[in-house]
Amino acid sequence: MKKIITTAVSVALLASSAFALTSTSAMANHHKMGQHVDLAKLDMALAAQGDKAKERYQYRHPKQTLEYFGITPGMKVGEIFPGGGWYSKILLPYLGKQGKFVGIDFSLELWAAWRGDDARGKAFVEDRKSWATEWLDDAQDWRSKDSASLDAFALGAVPEEMKGSLDAVLFFRGMHHLNRFEHKGNFRLAALKDVYSVLKPGGIFGVVQHRSPEENSDKWATGNKGYVKQAQVIKLMKEAGFELLGTSEINANAKDKPGEDDYVWRLAPSLSTSRDDAAKRKVMAAIGESDRMTLKFRKPK
Repeated sequence: MKKIITTAVSVALLASSAFALTSTSAMANHHKMGQHVDLAKLDMALAAQGDKAKERYQYRHPKQTLEYFGITPGMKVGEIFPGGGWYSKILLPYLGKQGKFVGIDFSLELWAAWRGDDARGKAFVEDRKSWATEWLDDAQDWRSKDSASLDAFALGAVPEEMKGSLDAVLFFRGMHHLNRFEHKGNFRLAALKDVYSVLKPGGIFGVVQHRSPEENSDKWATGNKGYVKQAQVIKLMKEAGFELLGTSEINANAKDKPGEDDYVWRLAPSLSTSRDDAAKRKVMAAIGESDRMTLKFRKPK
């Protein structure tokens, strides 16, 4: 009996030790992933945003997302397709005076495929040539004396001095655009190769993207509905030379279960299919924003 008890105690101690080692390893990895992240400064940047932006925090989890990607003050960070600056306005004060924030547009070739070759489409592409200058002018209004410096460029025309200069590039809810027009040209791999070129060795590429259910058809998940499959994104990144460091469910939403007739803009903040239907709008609003993958890649050192 004594031998049995001693053996049982030994097994329990071994199991406890194994659990402790596993937990310690997991905690160490988590700490390493988020080391030097200044949560107090990030909280200040988040608190300074307007009420409309803050309404999205419950769906976009900017604090957890930037911590997961390991974004720290003083970094040089690019954001692809920054739009009206939802994340830009958070990152500028957070990166601080020692940091740099770079807006990155899609290539003119992608815009041409997107907008078409009629007169209106050609006029749009012509105007887009001045995007970097215009975006920089707009973004100056988002800065303070303690904010990061600014720069901007378009994919397909990477300035030589930008190559190998960025610590991280972030891409929020825009990967589907690279997919949508792939049949018209090799925009997707070309864009990813450009991102690879501007990152320093060991630089991070953080992606948040509307996620297609795996059971939905590949045809539906090409990006035209706003959704793509997580496995496909990972495959494409590896083809472009990136290493997958990890995946997170920070931005997951189990309520979002799109069918083959659905597209992402039915949900907040667009609510495009229910603008004249209060009952349907209530149902869509209750879902929240889309289910999203959060993927962390690295350019090999």
